[in-house]
Amino acid sequence: MKLKVIHTLCYTYTEAVTLTPHYVFLTPKVSPYQELIYNCLTVTPTPDLLVKNLDAEGNIQHIIYVNKPCERFDLASEIIIESEPFNPFNFVYFPFEAQKLPFAYLEGEKLLLRPYLNDEGITTLIYQTARKLAAEVQWNTADFLQKICQYIRENITYQVRVDGSAFEPEKTLVERYGSCRDFSVLMIAFCKSIGIAARFVSGYCYGSERQAHELHAWVEVYLPGGGWRGFDPTEGGAVNENYIALARSAQTDLINPVTGTYKSNVPMSSSLEAHVNIFEA
Repeated sequence: MKLKVIHTLCYTYTEAVTLTPHYVFLTPKVSPYQELIYNCLTVTPTPDLLVKNLDAEGNIQHIIYVNKPCERFDLASEIIIESEPFNPFNFVYFPFEAQKLPFAYLEGEKLLLRPYLNDEGITTLIYQTARKLAAEVQWNTADFLQKICQYIRENITYQVRVDGSAFEPEKTLVERYGSCRDFSVLMIAFCKSIGIAARFVSGYCYGSERQAHELHAWVEVYLPGGGWRGFDPTEGGAVNENYIALARSAQTDLINPVTGTYKSNVPMSSSLEAHVNIFEA
């Protein structure tokens, strides 16, 4: 299956502004089941310098420098991905004991996974809820991950929230509403509280009416023998070939699709219009 994504962002300013360097994560880093066929990032006005990097976590990053004042800043990303079907549970736990919780990572893996195993966001309520969910599935690792997805989808109301950082996980759990990034941050906290390394993923989801025209967020967990595997608490299950990951991080705010500010000598305001379109190529 070939998927095409067109993602546009248009920033407009009521007066001419000077842009600071803008950091952009709109280029997929593909998986073993995906191949990047085409990728084009168009920037208007033409940048004075466009730098392409791998960031500290291996994500493809563009840094855009525009030195001349402007009243509008446009980005248009077009990608084509070829995905093949795969079974996200088609692996063997190694060590075999990792199919049950709690498990211990091998020392070499544990050292590398340290950023994804911290206790950020883990409160007493998060810890107790995670243990309750684990007990309901007899502490089976795969069932626990599926249980979290189902629990969040069935018990927390989804709301589109374009702006702002993700909520603290306990806020989402207590107030029972949030966006896909809030759901993902909550799932990450549940996983880490039980000793499973987890990270935040930004990207696209094809085939969901809810996510058809929005940037999406989900979770990847590191499973011994299975490596990084995706789970989506917003959609309620494991990630498959319909997902396209743009960036992955231990820190949600580090991989916003576009990060940057502007400077102006006069009072003014700005607005953003963004649109995502995903379809079979």
